[in-house]
Amino acid sequence: MTIAANLGYPRIGPRRELKTALEAFWAGQSTEAELQATATGLRAGARALQQGSGISHIPSADFALYDHVLETACAFGLVPQGYGWNGEGPVSLATLFALARGARGSAAERAAGIPGDAVALEMTKWFDTNYHYMVPRLSAATRPRLVDNRWARALREGTQHGTRTRPVLLGPVSLLLLSKASDGTRPLDLLPALLPAYADALRYLGEAGASWVQLDEPCLVTDLPCGAQDAYRTAFRALADAAPGLDLLLTTYFEGLRDNLALATSLPVSGLHVDLVRAPDQLPAVLGALPRDRWLSLGLVDGRNVWRTDLRQALGQVQLAQQAGFERRLMVAPSCSLLHVPHSLAMETSLDPALARRLAFANEKLKEVWALARAADEGEKSVAGVFADSDRALAEARADARLHDPALAARLAAVTPAMEHRARPYAERAVAQQARLDLPDLPVTAIGSWPQTAEVRRLRADLARGAIDQAAHDAAMEALIAESVRWQEEIGVDVPVHGEFERNDMVKHFGERLGGYAFTKHGWVQSYGSRCVAPPIIWADVTRPAPMTVRWSAFAQSLTAKPMKGMLTGPVTMMQWSFVRTDITREAVCRQVALAIRDEVADLEAAGIPIIQIDEPAFREGLPLRLADRADYLRWATACFRLSASAVRDETQIHTHMCYSEFNDIIDSIAAMDADVISIETARSDMELLEAFAAFDYPNGIGPGVWDIHSPRVPGAAEMARLAQRAAQRIPRDRLWLNPDCGCKTRGWAEVKPAMANLVAAARLLRAEAA
Repeated sequence: MTIAANLGYPRIGPRRELKTALEAFWAGQSTEAELQATATGLRAGARALQQGSGISHIPSADFALYDHVLETACAFGLVPQGYGWNGEGPVSLATLFALARGARGSAAERAAGIPGDAVALEMTKWFDTNYHYMVPRLSAATRPRLVDNRWARALREGTQHGTRTRPVLLGPVSLLLLSKASDGTRPLDLLPALLPAYADALRYLGEAGASWVQLDEPCLVTDLPCGAQDAYRTAFRALADAAPGLDLLLTTYFEGLRDNLALATSLPVSGLHVDLVRAPDQLPAVLGALPRDRWLSLGLVDGRNVWRTDLRQALGQVQLAQQAGFERRLMVAPSCSLLHVPHSLAMETSLDPALARRLAFANEKLKEVWALARAADEGEKSVAGVFADSDRALAEARADARLHDPALAARLAAVTPAMEHRARPYAERAVAQQARLDLPDLPVTAIGSWPQTAEVRRLRADLARGAIDQAAHDAAMEALIAESVRWQEEIGVDVPVHGEFERNDMVKHFGERLGGYAFTKHGWVQSYGSRCVAPPIIWADVTRPAPMTVRWSAFAQSLTAKPMKGMLTGPVTMMQWSFVRTDITREAVCRQVALAIRDEVADLEAAGIPIIQIDEPAFREGLPLRLADRADYLRWATACFRLSASAVRDETQIHTHMCYSEFNDIIDSIAAMDADVISIETARSDMELLEAFAAFDYPNGIGPGVWDIHSPRVPGAAEMARLAQRAAQRIPRDRLWLNPDCGCKTRGWAEVKPAMANLVAAARLLRAEAA
């Protein structure tokens, strides 16, 4: 019998119930018991839905209140000092959220012994996705042990409600490889101490009635560092010995195993899951290497995108596995956790019906998994209607003339190499820009957005439901912009921003004004914690019918003599943070978007905007996981950015922004983007990320973030000045800017105003010291 399995389910709830519950708890408007009750209800609903969809292996412990990596680290006692945990018993919610968000001096934090200056852990992207995980912080003093068996608790919760589940653990080697260590310790050095804690977790799972346990080891699809292969062998021998009665499923995703295939198939586990969406060509090699006494889990349904599965093609892969001898030891599953897609297409009543027929969200993907498993055992005729729907949707998509724009194709064919470069090098441009802008030493700016308050959201909602007309909405936006410009001038910001009050999202706002994009009403996915995004769908060629931001930037510039910065989202991020069509290459999609942004940049310059920021926070995120694949991506990604940015005069300054990324291995490509100024996240890493820029001698301007806006704490001027001084040790002062880590839309004015005032004060302090 072929098992229909799932690797993980969305956590936030179909109507973002977890977001609402978290933010109410953080605001002191609900209790811990009420938050946990919401979480319990979401888990129960997820189990029932998966069971009703025909899934036999239903995951448990895939749920997390903030982040599964953080909660795994806490369960094994990997908690640095200074967060109120005494090393005994489960980590409290106060400590968990202080690790995730930093301390804010609440009564609960004081009661837990958490100092008010506790900063959040570093946050970075989960492989090449837009999900952010909290980076565990380790040291030689770290003492791993099992302090909270969250997996056994989740297993029992399902059993009590009549559902047998498959607990999901992030494997020990990936947990350590995703962590950072200080004082000269290597994360893998902690493996011998960590393995007994994992062994305890597995033993207790066996006692609690588990039969299968899913051990996620996504690092197996990457280029492993020295010592990692031996670490895998050591770890899995110990885990197999610890719980001989458990079936362990070694789970990989986001890429193929390639040179790690022999390692993965040699480990003492009961089964192996492989991603056949990202790496369909690996199946023959896997079939040749995996012993026939193991189970093979085929990741055939895309857990990262929203398009329906070609069931006929997927069934062909199932049949190949059956013919190779796995007919009695076969699972069908999504390629990875469904965390990365929205809950249900059934809630989307306003999508174009022809487009909707081509889509599948998490709930629909579960039904595809069930259909493939049934077809594997009972033949295609047993699910003939499901296969017929799949065939019709694919045929309809291929025949849709709306997908392609001949005029755009002609324009792309006419792009020349000169259009992908500024006319003069940075050193010459910098002289012209300073003559125009007359900026002080260590100029202070913001990334772009100011708080999206309840008032701002209400104005947007009132316009959408017709309670106010466009003129009233726009007048209110102008008032908000005018107040923000007045306040920035008052505190002394050197390069103000208009605040982006009119924008709902840095991708959606532009996509709504471009051809080729479609949008959902409830297509939310988790980015981190309570932060959710609703990625648009790129389903056809991307075109720009009219200017998108010029009106608001020009209005803001009219209010001040200081240089106003216009903000755009770059082509790589516009693509990376969307669900992208698959009938053409990602490079082709990105070049289409680049032309649209190029036109907007030219219009902003013509309107008198002297500084234009083209944000690319997803540039590093899009990097292939394997070194061998990166050169091609970096070639076209940098070219697309330059194409979007290069249609301006020397005296127009181009900025870009990147956040929560490791830059060391791509610093030369970031330099090749040739932005006049790049702003980056550095506060959470205590300026560690600037090491890449110092070692490489980055030639252009840099604005290292000195205020972590993802935390509610307000750093003082002295703290920001200290970070800026560390930055000045690596970056020449005449190319150094001061700014927050990221946009401030998720913060409140009570945090933003004092923090920005402290930022200006820090700059003045450093200028006075230099004088």
